[in-house]
Amino acid sequence: MNDILRRKLSNVPVRPGCYIMRDRRGEIIYVGKAVNLRRRVLSYFRAGARHPPKVRSMVNCVEDIEFLVVRNDAEALLTEASLIKRYKPRFNILMRDDKRYLALRADPGEDFPGFSECRIVRDDGALYFGPFPSSPVVRAARDFAEEHYGLRSCRVLVPDAETHRHCHEDVVRRCSAPCMGRISSRDYKARFDEACAFLRGERPETLAALKDRMREAAGKGDYEEAARLRDIHAALDELIRSRARARKTPEMKREEAAAGLRQLAAAVGLDSPPRIIECVDISNLFGTHSVASMVVAVDGIPDRRRYRRFKIKTVEGADDPRSMGEVVSRRYNPEGELAGKNPDASLFICDGGITQLRAARRAFASVGRSDIPTCGLAKRMEEIVLDDGREPVLLPRDSPALAIITRLRDEAHRFAITYHRALRERTIRESALDAVPGIGPAKKTALLRTFKSVRGIAAAGEDAVAAAAGVNIETARAVLRACFRK
Repeated sequence: MNDILRRKLSNVPVRPGCYIMRDRRGEIIYVGKAVNLRRRVLSYFRAGARHPPKVRSMVNCVEDIEFLVVRNDAEALLTEASLIKRYKPRFNILMRDDKRYLALRADPGEDFPGFSECRIVRDDGALYFGPFPSSPVVRAARDFAEEHYGLRSCRVLVPDAETHRHCHEDVVRRCSAPCMGRISSRDYKARFDEACAFLRGERPETLAALKDRMREAAGKGDYEEAARLRDIHAALDELIRSRARARKTPEMKREEAAAGLRQLAAAVGLDSPPRIIECVDISNLFGTHSVASMVVAVDGIPDRRRYRRFKIKTVEGADDPRSMGEVVSRRYNPEGELAGKNPDASLFICDGGITQLRAARRAFASVGRSDIPTCGLAKRMEEIVLDDGREPVLLPRDSPALAIITRLRDEAHRFAITYHRALRERTIRESALDAVPGIGPAKKTALLRTFKSVRGIAAAGEDAVAAAAGVNIETARAVLRACFRK
C-alpha cells in the first residue's frame, strides 16, 4: 500500500456515497456504493480478509481511491450507475451481478416516439434516462412525462385509426392522439423533445410547477394525488442531482497537476512546465476506417472543448506512423483546416514508440514547426520516448506526472475508439441498401438524405421510399425488406 492510499484510507467518510478506485496509471478500475463508506471501503483492505479471487485481484491493483459523499442510499445508487456507464471500469464488468435497475428508453427516429421501460442500456441510437432507484419511481416518472407532454403510451410502431379504436388514452391520460391526426409529426416531436429535456433536468420550471401542483392537491385534500406528485418530484430531483454529481467526478487537483507538470518538464527537458499538452492516438481495424483523436490538457486538466478528431485521408491500410504524420501536418499547417483555431502545444505527445515519434517530428519539420517539443508514450512500460539520443524515461508509478500523461493518453484512446466505432457502425447500417437491386450510390444517397438513417427508411411507407429514390413500388418494397432485416 503506497503512502497516498494509506493517507486516504485513514480519512474515509462515515457517510453514504460512492468510492472510485484507480490503478497505477490513474485509470478507474472499479466504482462502488455504500451506505457507510468507511465500513465498506476498509473491508477491502482489512488484514486477513478472505476475498474471492476477483476481488483480491482488484484490491492488489488499487493505487488511489476517491470518494463522493451523497445524501442517501438512493442517490448513491444513481451516482454509481452513472459513473459505471461513463467510465466502464473493468472490474465492474468482471464482477457484475444480474441485478439491473430500470431506465426509460425512447427512439427519436420513430415518427411518434414514446417511452418504454428497460433494464439494459444498449448502444443502439436510442435515448436512455436513468437508472431510477425503484420500479414505482420509474413508472411514475414515465406516467408524468406522458401525461404532461401528451405523449402516446401505445406500443405499435406507427399508430393509426385502427389503433385508436381500442385506445382511450386521449380521454383518460391527455394523449395528443397523433394516430387521429390531431397533431402533426413535427409538433409531436417538439413535445417529445421537451419531455426529454425535462427528464435530463433541463426544465427546472416544470419541476417547480410539479411541486406547486403537489401543494395544490394537498391543499384540496387530495392526498393520494399529492403523494403521487411528491414521489415523482423526489425521483426526478434525485436523478438530476446524481447526473450533476457524476459530471463532477473528482479529477486531479490543481496543485497535484502543477506538481506533475513540473516533474514532466524535468523528465522531458523543458524550460518550464507545459501549459498546453496535446496527445494524439490512431485507431483502425485491420487497416479500415483509420481515424485519429487529439485530446488537450490545459494546466494538466483535460479541456474537452479543444478535442479534435480526424478521419485519415492520405494513408491506406494500418500505417500508424504515416497517419500520425498526417495529423500533425493537418493540425499545424499554417494554411490548414485548424490554422489559428487553437494555441500551439507546449508539449505534443504521440501515443506510441519511436517510429510514431519520428514520423511526427518529420511532419513538424515539413510545416516549419520543429520548435514544438514532442515525445512518445510507449504502452508496454509507460515509458516517455525521446528522439534526441536519450534513453526512454521511466517515471515512478505513483508520480503525478505519469498520472497526467497516462490519463490523457487513455482519454485519447477512448475518443479515437468512439469515433472509429461510430464510422464502422454507420457503414454496417448503410450496407443494407447495397444488396438491393436497382439501388445504386445516387439512390442510396437520396434515401439517406431524405430519411437520415436506415431506421428512418424502415419507418417510412412504400410510396415515400419510391418517391425519394425515384424507383417503382417493387423496388421500394425490396428496400424496406432489407432495412427491416437490419
